[in-house]
Amino acid sequence: MRTGLQVAVLATIVAAPLAAQAPAPVRLSIGDVLGRADSAAEGIGIAEAGLRGAGARVRQTRSAMLPQLSGAVTYTRTLETQFAALANGSSSDSAPPPAPTGCTRFRPNPGLPLGERLDSLERGLDCTANGSGGIDFSNLPFGRPNQWNLGLEASQLLFDRALPARIRAANAGAERARATLDAERARTVLDAAQAYYDAQLASRLLAIAESTLVQAERTYDETALARRVGTAAEFDLLRASVARDNQKPVVIQRRTQRDQAFLRLRQLLDLAPDTPLELTTPLADTSAVPLPANVRASTDTAVARRAPVREASASVDAAEGTLDAARGSRWPIVRLSSSYAKITFPDDVFRWERMLTDWTVSVRASVPLFTGGRVKGEVEAARAEADIARLRLRQAREAASREAVSAAQLLDAATASFAASTGTAEQAARAYQIAEVRVREGLSTLTDLADARLQRQQADANRAQAARDLQVARLRVLLLRDLPLGAVTAPGAF
Repeated sequence: MRTGLQVAVLATIVAAPLAAQAPAPVRLSIGDVLGRADSAAEGIGIAEAGLRGAGARVRQTRSAMLPQLSGAVTYTRTLETQFAALANGSSSDSAPPPAPTGCTRFRPNPGLPLGERLDSLERGLDCTANGSGGIDFSNLPFGRPNQWNLGLEASQLLFDRALPARIRAANAGAERARATLDAERARTVLDAAQAYYDAQLASRLLAIAESTLVQAERTYDETALARRVGTAAEFDLLRASVARDNQKPVVIQRRTQRDQAFLRLRQLLDLAPDTPLELTTPLADTSAVPLPANVRASTDTAVARRAPVREASASVDAAEGTLDAARGSRWPIVRLSSSYAKITFPDDVFRWERMLTDWTVSVRASVPLFTGGRVKGEVEAARAEADIARLRLRQAREAASREAVSAAQLLDAATASFAASTGTAEQAARAYQIAEVRVREGLSTLTDLADARLQRQQADANRAQAARDLQVARLRVLLLRDLPLGAVTAPGAF
């Protein structure tokens, strides 16, 4: 007695640190999973970034309608200039010829004799030709060593036939991005819910398989004992042995499916692969699933309101806008522009004395006359893209119409299956109770009891599968408006 007590105390002491080191399981309800899946889904992040990019492209395109203003400050340092030769009276880098002496400003004097008047006129022409006594280049901006230019450039688009079409295409792209985001959120919610219920179903099926294996082993042991005492036939023993051995691979398969289902759920929630989970929402709980606030639940399955149809329709609008813009590139583009500048030419770099004003206003119209077929090619390519977008819109409408009918049919089938499984499970439980009474009274064999128990476990498995399918079918109908095409499929079974 003392030895047993000592062993129990020692086992408790050893197991306590191990239990303290084991991480506590993460308790998750279906609402917790759906709430965490939104922030953990990379697809939603990609769709949100795409929506932000589409909005930025809309602002970028619309900015062409508004005035454009830019400023610039330019400093220019002149190292050597051709005007230096004119200022020095030289036409090259070689030594300048001797300038005529006495060059002054020419002033005619009618009172002088004719000979002196001709001499003064020739001397004035000679001084002008050699650059002496003419323009004072030191007072002009040509060839000055320092130059500062403080300028403003303003422009306003007056007419561009293609701009409204480009804006329409950009707005369609933003609408397409919003539809894509709605579809990605709905798909994420449905995937998370399916993963949660698949994990619940896999756990339940594993428990049923393990219970069936325990029963098969017990039946085999009892049959083997009966065979040894001569009350059971060899056939019964062989059948019990086969039933036991056939159940072992089933347990292995169910355990693998359970592990994979939980791994899938952890990946959707960005949890570590070894994080223990405890799922708190019962599989048989058929109450309404709490959806996240940013996901819309609606029973409106009209084709025109489906997210993939809205996305395809926006693609058509964008393609038609691109086609219209390509056609509009043949029209003239008229733009008003103005340039205002303050210019100075100081002798010292940072010593500004006088600022000169340079202000111009211009109107420019440009029209493509010959582009070598570029514009025609752009129009043909845009027309082909528009035709493709229209055909894809038709495909999306047809697929959305089929999926609306299919989702309703799957929900009706899941509801009927769940109702039928409820009655079958009750009948199987009642049959098992009767079989136990018959065995105790000696009116039936252990094999009949095992068959009744197997039928009861199979009925429980069918009920679990039906509960999973019903929950997924209900959620699929609620999310159908925003689900992408292909999300409505027949329920899978483990």
